[in-house]
Amino acid sequence: MTQRSSTNQAPAPGAEPAGAEPDGAARGLWLPAARMLLVMTALTGVVYPLLVTGAAQVAFPDEASGSLIHRDGQVVGSRLIGQAFASPGLFWSRPSATGPAPYNAAASTGSNLGPSNPALVEAFGARAAALGAGAAGAPRVPVDLVTASGSGLDPHISPAAALWQVPRVAKVRALDEARLRALVAAHVEGRTFGVLGEPRVNVLLLNLALESLP
Repeated sequence: MTQRSSTNQAPAPGAEPAGAEPDGAARGLWLPAARMLLVMTALTGVVYPLLVTGAAQVAFPDEASGSLIHRDGQVVGSRLIGQAFASPGLFWSRPSATGPAPYNAAASTGSNLGPSNPALVEAFGARAAALGAGAAGAPRVPVDLVTASGSGLDPHISPAAALWQVPRVAKVRALDEARLRALVAAHVEGRTFGVLGEPRVNVLLLNLALESLP
């Protein structure tokens, strides 16, 4: 009598299961992937940034270096990042909501408070009081002197906000107000390409010019 063959026989010791790839084939797939990772890392992480940085330094050297402003051989700021000025003899920037300090370039943000939030209304009142607003006959405070920008880093104020501060600065420095108004007018920047944005005044540049007055 013939013996029936079994279909569930265990594979012989050392034999690979049916359908499994040999170790050599697996290594053949990993090596090209590793080489491609190294090549793309070098191209996108080293070569491309160096090319873009070099091209920017040639075409736009000032902007590529951060639009830094130098005075007497030292960097005093950037045209793109605002600063907080507290001296009554200087023009003040608009408020900044960045933390933990104003105009923190590492934490660009707005207050994220909605227009109906009582905390925002309270902040407006505190800022207006700090400006000395509310006195009888005093001109209305321009809105950008009591509201923070969306980035918290805005280096500009409106011409109206700069002119609003002229009486205070002129009194502290014993200067003629007409002279300061002319200084502000000389530092008004027009709309970008003539159509984008609004006329504005860079506060740092204005204060540097103020400090240079005889």
